[in-house]
Amino acid sequence: MLGLMQDWPLLCSKIIDHAATVHGGRNIVSRSVEGPIHRTTYAEVRTRARQVAKRLEKHGIRLGDRVATLAWNTWRHLEVWYGITGLGAVCHTVNPRLFPDQIAWIMNHAESRILFVDLTFLPLVEKLKPSLPLVEQVVVLTDAAHLPENSVGALPYESWIAEVDSDFAWPTFDENTAAGLCYTSGTTGDPKGVVYSHRSQVLHGLLAVMPDTLNLSSSATVLPVVPMFHANCWGIAHAAPISGARIVFPGPKMDGASIHELLQDEKVTHTAAVPTVWLMLLQHLDKTGGSLDFLKRVVIGGSAAPRSMTQAFRDRFGIEVMHAWGMTETSPLGTVCSLKPEVADITGDEWLDLKEKQGFTPFMVEIEVTDDENRPRPHDGTTFGRLKVRGPAISRGYFKIGDVVDEDGWFDTGDVATIDPLGYMQITDRSKDVIKSGGEWISSIDLENIAVGHPDVAEAAVIGVRHPKWDERPLLVIVAKEGRSPTRESLLKFFEGKIARWWMPDDVVLVDEIPHTATGKIKKLTLREQFKDYRLPTE
Repeated sequence: MLGLMQDWPLLCSKIIDHAATVHGGRNIVSRSVEGPIHRTTYAEVRTRARQVAKRLEKHGIRLGDRVATLAWNTWRHLEVWYGITGLGAVCHTVNPRLFPDQIAWIMNHAESRILFVDLTFLPLVEKLKPSLPLVEQVVVLTDAAHLPENSVGALPYESWIAEVDSDFAWPTFDENTAAGLCYTSGTTGDPKGVVYSHRSQVLHGLLAVMPDTLNLSSSATVLPVVPMFHANCWGIAHAAPISGARIVFPGPKMDGASIHELLQDEKVTHTAAVPTVWLMLLQHLDKTGGSLDFLKRVVIGGSAAPRSMTQAFRDRFGIEVMHAWGMTETSPLGTVCSLKPEVADITGDEWLDLKEKQGFTPFMVEIEVTDDENRPRPHDGTTFGRLKVRGPAISRGYFKIGDVVDEDGWFDTGDVATIDPLGYMQITDRSKDVIKSGGEWISSIDLENIAVGHPDVAEAAVIGVRHPKWDERPLLVIVAKEGRSPTRESLLKFFEGKIARWWMPDDVVLVDEIPHTATGKIKKLTLREQFKDYRLPTE
């Protein structure tokens, strides 16, 4: 019998080596921050990634050191990504949409030594630099001709990597070595640093290319609108080179017109982003009468995909919408809503009901729902439970905090969900936001989704307010559309027939604004503090 090869660790450098060797001429298209379209190949990306690694080594970066990026999706960001991880350092992607104080806190907590930054964010870095004592060098992802005078001694990327050649051999090390570091948005305290190993990233890339997930192949062209700094680019930065898919990067321009131009001009077949991006695209198409001639699959995650959006892509353009769920901690793909043969023929509202679900797990991801005592809840599609997840691509803990999984390897997501008999999961709330009334759970998300369907409502939030008999009862907080003045009675009547009677909000409050985090999530904690002394009407 032939023995199995034991010395082939799952390292990120293997991914870019495969892409360069097998799909070396495949095109990578980018909108650059400087403006024009740039074209390169997987072979050239590997060459320059080796230069990045060699130049980092020259600086003194070693195994396990953190190197940060503050950048858009471009070819240079991809080169840096693979150069950092290939060397054995940790690629720390920083979300520029966070508040400046949060960015400074994250950078200092991660102890990142070098910061790669796009031109867009250089003014931000100049303001933050006095608060970043551990950053030894700022490298701007541009050339010398485009680098403005600056106060932080920043170097142009092209000149920086030109100091070395690409004669560099990727080092070999344990596949469980940290490869990536991505911080959560910190809605309930300081952000937490999620650590990804090389092994987890390679395995996640493999599960992402499967037909029921992203369905990528060497014949696909993928446009990752989801940023590389957002939950690990949903795995596309690994899945695309694994499959040999052609990549189109949007750079800093993510408005509807710019995205449509790339989709059409580059004949994009697959794409992924949060619902707000697709809303802008659909509004642009409504305004211009434009078409989507090549697009086959749209992956929507980050928040729930509206039914109208799913229906518009299918009915107007014949495009398949894949509703996905995941977290920074899950690398992030956890479930994707593909249609199994058992439900392939459903139509109308039944089809929309199913597409609203977050879907079933790919191989290497397991999910379960439990009660507060950790007892499994039935997979009947209606019983809520705390959603737990485990698998080789699920992070076990946080940087400088340690493991947070239980003794069986389950990570508590903080979400409340149902799982139906076919394995389709649907998020119904966050565990800290679910309203526990008389021992039963009420989904604040379900109530919010109904409320925003009211013609006078611009935005809605539902929180639990203390009740003397039922522990908590739902309070509906509303921002009215401009020029509209909905009444309490009309809003509550809108819920009739759509929910169980005992789910009905006890009261309605109209506000001018609902508080949000930097990433657009409703700050329920702030709302609960604001209304902690609110007295509900009693019958």
